Amino acid sequence: MTKKFEIKKHDGPGRLTKKHNQLTPYAIDLNNYQVAKDTPTAYNVEREIAEYGVRKTLEQTEKENDAKIAVIHGSKYIDLRCQCAKKLEELGYESLIIANSDDLLLHPEDLIELIIKLRETIQTTTYLIFPFAEPSFIPLLTYLGIDAFNIETADYYSTLNVLMTPTKNYDLEVYKIYNFTPNGLKEYNRNSINLVLREVREHMKNNSLRNLVEERAVTSPQNTSALRILDKRYSDYLLKYTQLY
Repeated sequence: MTKKFEIKKHDGPGRLTKKHNQLTPYAIDLNNYQVAKDTPTAYNVEREIAEYGVRKTLEQTEKENDAKIAVIHGSKYIDLRCQCAKKLEELGYESLIIANSDDLLLHPEDLIELIIKLRETIQTTTYLIFPFAEPSFIPLLTYLGIDAFNIETADYYSTLNVLMTPTKNYDLEVYKIYNFTPNGLKEYNRNSINLVLREVREHMKNNSLRNLVEERAVTSPQNTSALRILDKRYSDYLLKYTQLY
């Protein structure tokens, strides 16, 4: 059953929306949802392999009856990703996970182009889920049009004894900031992700998300490169949703 969907406002391409009585962007625990079966492929593979992954994924998702979330495959090929996303929408999927998200963060040019092309291809009512993102990337990804982030990222880093903060991750074996139990670190990391998402939502309400994006862009070379590429090559995409005063 499709719930009421409402875009509360735009701040740049970023969107504050309401669906399932939940304001986005928000953290989602994918363990609590049925995700359609898929055929994963690595990011940097030959096109034939990527095409096989897309074809098999679409065959599998077509057979699903209860799942409402599916995975966008296509490896590094933007056109395959868009084709996959469009087909998944036609099959009735309302929320789509972007596969290979960890690799995309290491390839800022591909990251920016993919999210923009997807947003221009899919319906406004379709949610985009980025399954692996450190907190410092969340403002930029939301600014681009991502709606949800997998909270399990926090759990993964806690198993590595890594502390997550809004701007930086710390290896607690090196930076002995806290002495957490495994569960305590997991809770702290989850709170860090949720804090950043609260920041993003409040900045959207106050038309200041761009300020937060620029502030966090200096936290890593990939973040900085992504914002530069966005501003230099996709100004029309940004201006389309930017309020003029």
